[in-house]
Amino acid sequence: MKRLVTLSFRNKDLPPFSAAFGARRRVLDLPLIAWLTVIWVLLWSSLNWANLLTGAVVAVVVCLAFPLPKVDLGLRLHPWGILRLAGYLLYDMYTSGMKVTRQIHGRQPRRAAVIAVPLRCRSDLMLTATAVGVSNVPDSSVVEVRRATATVFVHVLDGRPAELAAAKRSVWRMEELMVRAFGTRDEIERVAAPPPDRPNTGERPGDQEEGT
Repeated sequence: MKRLVTLSFRNKDLPPFSAAFGARRRVLDLPLIAWLTVIWVLLWSSLNWANLLTGAVVAVVVCLAFPLPKVDLGLRLHPWGILRLAGYLLYDMYTSGMKVTRQIHGRQPRRAAVIAVPLRCRSDLMLTATAVGVSNVPDSSVVEVRRATATVFVHVLDGRPAELAAAKRSVWRMEELMVRAFGTRDEIERVAAPPPDRPNTGERPGDQEEGT
């Protein structure tokens, strides 16, 4: 007798954090169902069992009626990595906020700058997650993400060489923590290596010499 619902940890052929439902074995994305349920509860502005159950049923019906194509985003959940990332974000937001406050009330003039920081991972998910994490810190913000070269351009308030070097190390640290929290095994191996010295232009060796 076949199971009505089969979770991904019982069937390795299913995508992570999913379930096969019904006789036709329609695959449901459990995080998507949970997120749709949260949106349903927020729309009703009332957290109770009736809204939770109704939201879950509506989410399942929507996912069955409008199935999404099978796409592996490369998202993996590592509990210890998520805890480390959360702790670092809280600490970094506090220390950066104090730093910005000192810069605002200080008498010494500061010159802002934009720096290019090459990343080690090239997936869209990790590029986006790293950019969001960096932008959440008060003293820096991402002004551009260059997908072709896996480079983020970060605006910093203090353009002194020592501060620019510290800003690059902070971006690389954020990338490492994001990958260790949500990345694949291959991406984790990538962030274990030293960061690149300069942005990758995407050109092959000898292209510049041939063009001159």
